[in-house]
Amino acid sequence: MPIPTGHARLAGILGWPVAHSRSPLLHGTWLERHAIDGAYMPLPVRPERFADAVRSLRDLGFRGANVTIPHKEAAFAVCDAVDATARRAGAVNTLVFRADGLIHGSNTDGFGFLENVRATIPGWSATAGPAVLLGAGGSARAIAAALLDAGAPRVTLVNRTPARAEALARALGGPVAVAQRPPLEDAALLVNTTSLGMQGQPPLAISLAPLPAGAVVADIVYVPMETPLLAAARARGLAAVPGLGMLLHQARPGFEAWFGVAPAVDGALHDIVAADIPRRHA
Repeated sequence: MPIPTGHARLAGILGWPVAHSRSPLLHGTWLERHAIDGAYMPLPVRPERFADAVRSLRDLGFRGANVTIPHKEAAFAVCDAVDATARRAGAVNTLVFRADGLIHGSNTDGFGFLENVRATIPGWSATAGPAVLLGAGGSARAIAAALLDAGAPRVTLVNRTPARAEALARALGGPVAVAQRPPLEDAALLVNTTSLGMQGQPPLAISLAPLPAGAVVADIVYVPMETPLLAAARARGLAAVPGLGMLLHQARPGFEAWFGVAPAVDGALHDIVAADIPRRHA
């Protein structure tokens, strides 16, 4: 791996905690692949110090940073300008420190989700039919906004707290519905945006029997990489989209903005990051 010099481009990921993040491995692999004079590091920051930490990174010459839990909404507030993806998502996961000193924010979670589905299922389009999203948190908001912007004819939110889903539907606008049970009979896409099915969490209790034969099932959980939901989808012969690809693809815009190279997500990169998952979740 190239050793950073005094001219190195610097970036990192802000979170609390952040030791679990695969982003340093992901970006570090790209830096090595492209022989870039740069570094990407984990940056643990307590919530009460977040705004000060962001401005300090800017003043220290960092090019920007990713933002993860619990800072995404605070990142939106600290920005001098945000793009349409951040406004639609109501949160920021990618900060770019511009040459004029301004802090620019965007949200690449929706982009990462769509790119992952397209890469897994060539020819897939959000216009194929209605989408059903399980959950109403930050990931659901970013993914729903991306699906709507990509032409999904309807997005239905299903959440254990209906009031939260209704508030999200109002914020998103457009053809967004809220239901107590997933309307799977005409769904072209089912997405789990909750933590159910994640290692250490209860499984997601849902029957996929009503889904049409051509439906796609996606899970944003990637620990384990093959969740019970995805296994059930494959058992029914449905197309299944694992969550790890979303992590890989959402990182692309930030890397290009900070380091000046448009990176590729390929099988080798997937295998490097995938191999790290069981090591930290044994």
